[in-house]
Amino acid sequence: MPIVCLGLSHHTAPLEVRERHAFPPQKMGEALIALRDYEAVREALMLQTCGRLEIYAELEDYEIGVRQLKAFLDNFRHGDVSDMESYMYTLLGTQAIEHLIRVSTGLDSMLIGEAEILGQVKDAYVQAQRARSLGQTLHTLFRGALEAGKSARTHTAISGDSTSIASAAVAYAKQHVGTLSGKNVLVIGAGKMGALAARRLKVEGAGEIVVMNRSRERARVVAAELGETVRAAESTRLVDVLAAADVVVTSTGASHFVLTPANVTEAMAARPQRPLFIVDIAVPRDVDPEVAGIAGVSVVDVDGLKSAVDVTLEKRREAIPLVEEIVAEHVARFGQWYQSRVAIPVISSLTQKAEAIRAAELERLFARAPELTERERMLITGASLTIVSKLLHSAIVRIRDKAVENRAEALMHARILDELFELQATTEDPSFAPAPTVEEIGE
Repeated sequence: MPIVCLGLSHHTAPLEVRERHAFPPQKMGEALIALRDYEAVREALMLQTCGRLEIYAELEDYEIGVRQLKAFLDNFRHGDVSDMESYMYTLLGTQAIEHLIRVSTGLDSMLIGEAEILGQVKDAYVQAQRARSLGQTLHTLFRGALEAGKSARTHTAISGDSTSIASAAVAYAKQHVGTLSGKNVLVIGAGKMGALAARRLKVEGAGEIVVMNRSRERARVVAAELGETVRAAESTRLVDVLAAADVVVTSTGASHFVLTPANVTEAMAARPQRPLFIVDIAVPRDVDPEVAGIAGVSVVDVDGLKSAVDVTLEKRREAIPLVEEIVAEHVARFGQWYQSRVAIPVISSLTQKAEAIRAAELERLFARAPELTERERMLITGASLTIVSKLLHSAIVRIRDKAVENRAEALMHARILDELFELQATTEDPSFAPAPTVEEIGE
């Protein structure tokens, strides 16, 4: 049952292709539920960011499963996806595992070590949990990837200087307009990216910062958190606020253009002598590409930010060898777990049976010897636990190790144990167990 990653990213597809094939965030749960209906797709998770759309899956059969994943994309999108395959990549087994861990550690990002990606991986994991499209394999893989991402950020300089897509947008605007001090800035979108951008703009000393969002309440929350010089505005006042702005940073989840030639032209007519600089970090884009043709207006999209911040990432590049070591360690760790799954059902059944026997015999003993003190009962209970643990330890360790070294031989040993101890464990189908619920995930 192979693990695969099917996707497209900033490495293989330009922005106009990525935005055309982006899934609306509100439909992601529905998409994951639809994926569960494909027979060859055992488990699945979708990761979508401004730089990528990827499906991670464990398949019953590689060729049939990949065809079904592509059919899902074709059927679910209900649009023209004829060009999609020419931009897609398919990674199998260790390639897919290593790729995910590189993504989580920030090595595969447009901006090396960008701050948002780890949270985006976790969000994708939680969404898949809610849609019940995960089993034990992808649960274990993504937990490991999240641990690797945290380790890389804690123990290396890969995320130094807090550069993110949002802060890169502010840095790019600063390069273009000079100091932000005294400049009026409009932030469209009060989600994670918009809030980060607004926070960074305040640190950089921007004059008045206006936050605009489809839900004004969310815009008010962001403005209140940042305090003076930051206010929320109604989205119905877009043209008026745009007319007063020197810089715009936009990052919404809209499926349509928010800034169009019509509303930008109207805003520019009210301030003909003042230029307007727009940074669009949304995918799909918030700004109609034709806006760039309006006199006095400059527009940069998310793909245009990379060259602007490359020079600030030298310290991060120095951390790459250390992060590669973390990646290799977690790839090996998951590989060992994946190979050892064949032993899990019989180990679980063996320990459960041993515990049931131990508990039953203790209950009989205590019933026959009511004169035992509480301390004596505790000593006897402790001794029984130690005996069972020591008795099973070598068998469990050997079968686990054997599963990593030689899967076929481990399967044979598991079947022998299953027969000898009458465990009735499932040794044909290695350890498909439901993953923990969202409530059990924690932080």
